[in-house]
Amino acid sequence: MTDAAVAAARWQRCTIDEIVARTPTIKSFFLRLTQRFDYKAGQHVDIRLTAPDGYTAMRSYSIASAPSGSDMIELAIERLADGEVSPFFHDVAQVGDTIELRGPLGGHFLWPGRSETPVLLIGAGSGVAPLMAMIRYRKASAEPVPVALLLSSRTWNDVLFRDELLELESSLSDFRLALALTRERPTRPTDFGKRIDAPMVADVAARLSASPGRVFVCGSNAFVEIAADAALGLGLKAGAIKTERYGT
Repeated sequence: MTDAAVAAARWQRCTIDEIVARTPTIKSFFLRLTQRFDYKAGQHVDIRLTAPDGYTAMRSYSIASAPSGSDMIELAIERLADGEVSPFFHDVAQVGDTIELRGPLGGHFLWPGRSETPVLLIGAGSGVAPLMAMIRYRKASAEPVPVALLLSSRTWNDVLFRDELLELESSLSDFRLALALTRERPTRPTDFGKRIDAPMVADVAARLSASPGRVFVCGSNAFVEIAADAALGLGLKAGAIKTERYGT
């Protein structure tokens, strides 16, 4: 194993520096690392909780912040009623608490860097977190890569990072945003009021300056299957479509 791989596999304690409510069910937790690490947009970390009786629960969460050399990372955690870890963060965790973390992990779902072709991002709910890291990194690095994001959420108020995404859409000439609201009618003409399907994916892809050369999809199993099949329908090879699936 490389030194970086050994470090990524090692558990460290980090401190919750800030908690920000993003949507009715999702909060961002800003964690200050004891041992800073370099990571790439799209990677994740493992979180481990240990009960007084020794029982442990572990979950993986994508890093939402862009790589910057900081000792702070952002995780966007959705509260799931049947989860073991997310209810702790939403109901118990407070600023100043310490938790166990290891990473960065993951080597396939990574921002491609400078690219001659546009990139299409497709996410659902909190699955936008690693895609947000890519978008933030794309802005910070000023890489000339056109990007489109198709994001599925229940309602307008459930759109994770909504205000930031809207600001990016207005300030970046080569960033396109489309929302698919599944439980209410959209108010923007560029959005949709239904679940994603192949024609919707094709519509958003056509808003780019050229056909996408890479597609990144993150969401539940069912969502990923639909989105990935739709991306294949654009004529992309399977290797150009990267997927990430989330659980509880």
